[in-house]
Amino acid sequence: MDNNNWVQQLLMVGIGTTSLVADKLKQVGDDLVKDGKLNPEQAKAVIDDIAQQLKSEQGNFEGNMQRQMRNMMQDLGVARQSEVDELRGRIDRLERQIRDLENKLWR
Repeated sequence: MDNNNWVQQLLMVGIGTTSLVADKLKQVGDDLVKDGKLNPEQAKAVIDDIAQQLKSEQGNFEGNMQRQMRNMMQDLGVARQSEVDELRGRIDRLERQIRDLENKLWR
């Protein structure tokens, strides 16, 4: 199970959603201008403001998503890469000790 792949896929969903929201905002702004409820400058200012908020929140979204993913993986009992690396090192040391003991027996 590749944790980074999951995170990347979730982030791409978030980015895609943000893009769809931006497109929808532009459409709503265009409709408000067409209906005469806003002038083009006002619509652009509102859309730019909302788009800027979305961009700033995207960073928060990514950080929160990574944190949630780590918590979920921990709850499922999936080992972190550092834990796996530590266990590999311990196995390597134990194998060397066994080989050393075997060599002493055959001398």
